[in-house]
Amino acid sequence: MRVVIAGGHGQIALSLERQLTLRADEAIGLVRNPDHAADLADVGATAVVLDLEQASVDEVVAELHGVDAVVFAAGAGPGSGAPRKDTVDRGAAVLMADAAEQAGVRRYILISSMGAGGEPPPGTDDVFAAYLRAKRASEEDLRMRDLDWTILRPGRLTNDDGTGRVTLSDSAQRGAVPREDVAAVVVGLLDTPSTAGATLELVAGDVPVAEAIAQLA
Repeated sequence: MRVVIAGGHGQIALSLERQLTLRADEAIGLVRNPDHAADLADVGATAVVLDLEQASVDEVVAELHGVDAVVFAAGAGPGSGAPRKDTVDRGAAVLMADAAEQAGVRRYILISSMGAGGEPPPGTDDVFAAYLRAKRASEEDLRMRDLDWTILRPGRLTNDDGTGRVTLSDSAQRGAVPREDVAAVVVGLLDTPSTAGATLELVAGDVPVAEAIAQLA
């Protein structure tokens, strides 16, 4: 399987790239900073330097020829303001979906966030509210497309070691989940085309990843 990962230097993306390459799949990470290419090489992935806030759809399409799937794992990141939540978490996701359609890459997995399904509750920090609204907009855009999309909404992300056990459903109680387990679930979703059209919420749990996905497939 040949997979392009937007936001290729993020922590979930690096874990995903490592897991894919360990089983002899080809992982291609889109990164903005050329200095990050070495980190992708360390996990067996190929880096393509492409700034999704500046790139044209044609430039993205050029990187998707011969690709089996796209995973959108990009995010503006901590410390960024509300405007970049829109240009990255929404705008770049829309750009990647446009390019996937034009390149004929049907499988598209969007890593979103728990809480993106509705309006942020009163009292939510302004920047975090902008982040959730951007994720919701990217979800809404994707649902209208003729792609084999799956939306994954992880809970609060941690750097704990993955356990390989999760709770995965269309509506989960709020909780945390290791980034490593998020990546493992994405690998499983890539292997399970019948999850296309699903919006899934993910937190830590007791069910092995493969079993949790099989129950939904």
